[in-house]
Amino acid sequence: MARLIYSMLQSADGYTADERGAFGWAAPDERVHAYVNALASSVGTYLYGRRMYDVMAFWETAPDDASQPAAVGAWARHWRAADKVVYSRTLDAPRSARTRIERAFEPDAVRALVAGARRDVAVSGPELAAQALRAGLVDEIQQIVFPVIVGGGTRFLPAGVRLDLALLEARDVGSGVVVLRHAVRR
Repeated sequence: MARLIYSMLQSADGYTADERGAFGWAAPDERVHAYVNALASSVGTYLYGRRMYDVMAFWETAPDDASQPAAVGAWARHWRAADKVVYSRTLDAPRSARTRIERAFEPDAVRALVAGARRDVAVSGPELAAQALRAGLVDEIQQIVFPVIVGGGTRFLPAGVRLDLALLEARDVGSGVVVLRHAVRR
């Protein structure tokens, strides 16, 4: 049975981007990137908001040849092979293959998509994930925590949401980066 997974890189103080919107402090090295790729290997569909899609669309044309580190090329190939659903009221057409645009996030439609999926579905971006969390759709939360404090910005988790979690994994993946995986208890 497919799961809906919320997974993102974040600072130690819980932000996915700093107050300027920058997230270069979360650039993974080869070892961390390889582990993140392994985490994502079960995912067949990504749900994106417009801004996160704008960032991720880079992978549609990113080089995936021998000029790139192995983990970077592997991620590019994985991303291109996955289906993408972009929630946007303003985007006219997708900039990547295997992508469709939805005008609004409809919890029942997402629930049906996950129920009918053969592979896991990932919700990416804290604003879209907040909607999925509030609707009780998220099955697993994956926090890839970088050893940096940025002091403010875009929070990984939204205010006003209370969830009971069960720890699935806590792992040091190198370079001071820790991955925390939690199942959402229902």
